[in-house]
Amino acid sequence: MKNFTVTVNGVAYAVTVEETVGGAAAPAPVAAPVVAPVAAPVAAPAAAPAAAPAPAAAPAAGSKTVTAPMPGTILKMEVTVGQEVKKDDLVCVLEAMKMENEIFASEGGKVVAINAPKGATVNAGDAIITLA
Repeated sequence: MKNFTVTVNGVAYAVTVEETVGGAAAPAPVAAPVVAPVAAPVAAPAAAPAAAPAPAAAPAAGSKTVTAPMPGTILKMEVTVGQEVKKDDLVCVLEAMKMENEIFASEGGKVVAINAPKGATVNAGDAIITLA
C-alpha cells in the first residue's frame, strides 16, 4: 500500500493505493476507504508584480510614426535621430517567428525619436520610430 496526497480543484485528499504484482487483479474487492480532505499547503504570497513600463509619450501634432506590423524583436535599427528618410526607406529589421522582416518608412520625414531601439520587444501597432 502507498499513501499519496492528491489535489483536486484546490482541495487536497489523502489517498491510499494498493499495489498489484505483474498487473494481476486484486484478490478480492475491498470496501473503499473513506477519503478525508486534508489542508492544502498554502503558497507563499507572490512578490509584487513589476511596475508596467510607462506608456510612450503621444507623438506631437503633425508627427508620424512607423509602427510594428507584428510582435517581434528589433534586430537592427537602420536610422538615427536627426536622419532624413524618404517614403519606403528601410528603417529597421524586425525578427518575428524566426524570420527577419524589413520595416520601411510609410512616409518621409526627419527621425525625431527612436521608440524601440535594437533588442527591444514590440507588439503589433507599437511605435518603432517617430518622424516629423
